[in-house]
Amino acid sequence: MAPILKIDNLAVHYKTRFGQQVHAVKGVSFELEQGKTFGIAGESGCGKSTLVNGLMALFMPPLFYTHGSVIIDGEDITKFDKERLRINILGKVISMIPQGALNSLNPTRKVKDFATDVMLNHHPEMNKKEIHELLRNRFALIGLDPRVLNNYPVELSGGMKQRVVIGISTLMDPKVVIADEPSSALDVSTQKSVIKMLMDLMDKGIIGSMIFITHELPLLYHVADDIAVMYEGKFVEVGKTDQIIFRPQHPYSRELMDAITKLSSEGERYDAKDKKGVVA
Repeated sequence: MAPILKIDNLAVHYKTRFGQQVHAVKGVSFELEQGKTFGIAGESGCGKSTLVNGLMALFMPPLFYTHGSVIIDGEDITKFDKERLRINILGKVISMIPQGALNSLNPTRKVKDFATDVMLNHHPEMNKKEIHELLRNRFALIGLDPRVLNNYPVELSGGMKQRVVIGISTLMDPKVVIADEPSSALDVSTQKSVIKMLMDLMDKGIIGSMIFITHELPLLYHVADDIAVMYEGKFVEVGKTDQIIFRPQHPYSRELMDAITKLSSEGERYDAKDKKGVVA
């Protein structure tokens, strides 16, 4: 089966006001298969969030494309112009749950108004009644009372805001979702519920495949099929989840594991089907 997403030697850089180039992502390559989750772990500042922009071909100054390809459904989206990317790809084929999702909602607008604008931007043929019905159904699916649609973000808890952002990010049933540290600002119990929700959305086919990004390497044990460890803009180790977690080869991978309470080899792995598992 051909991968749904193929990244080949992708590199991006920032340009300073003095014209200097800062290479933030340096030749990253990997593939993502349908129904799989690819985990990316690394410390703050290693280039994870910059890579997210590269994967979505969002090259906005001071961020610039250097070289490489991002192939989705057989097309290299780094070659798309901004309008084609916005209309045909973003939100529909590939979507992002942003880092700092708790602050991603407009505090001056009700949830339904913000979400309606997102949908109309991609589907101008839809009317507000159709969009509100879609929102009610999707929010009910992820465990949110539809009355949340009439709330302002300030009226919601952190966990509820995270669910709202996930609901809006997956409204168009994207083939690939990039979750950029979706649980970093949450307590352990809310982390677990968010991860469970993402895995349930994959089981239901609403999310086709997922890239899960975190600075907590052990967290990926519960969600990822494969893991890449990122350091200074590069992948220094890539492998199956069990190998990276229990038998890391690169010194940096071992340091990431040593920095957090270790999992035992008999530890329980998250299973979306029987809802078991404990988030490290």
